[in-house]
Amino acid sequence: MTSAGEKWTEAYVEAWRSNDPQQIAALFSEDAIYLTSPDAEPRVGRADIVAGWLEDLDEPDTWTFDWWIVREDDEFVVIEGRTKYPDERDYVNLWIVRLDAEGRATAFTEWYMPRPHQD
Repeated sequence: MTSAGEKWTEAYVEAWRSNDPQQIAALFSEDAIYLTSPDAEPRVGRADIVAGWLEDLDEPDTWTFDWWIVREDDEFVVIEGRTKYPDERDYVNLWIVRLDAEGRATAFTEWYMPRPHQD
């Protein structure tokens, strides 16, 4: 059985691939808070999150992302991942996500640490 955290992460990766505003918006509650790092200025609300995403998007097929759930309790999910940009570098990722009853994120914080590119 697929957990809410797994479903959300799969949908996030699909939205990341497509950069489709509707897919991005569907990930978040209307009043969600999105932090691109713990000390970043938050993007608040679905419209601000979508606008920020599209302003700083990754082009399709320029990256790969492998991920796994570290911890999931009710509405709280911790995801660890590895992003590879073949033309650039790799990143180690950690996401903290809070989900509402409908499976949308009410809060999302990400950490990404650069690593030298490895084939």
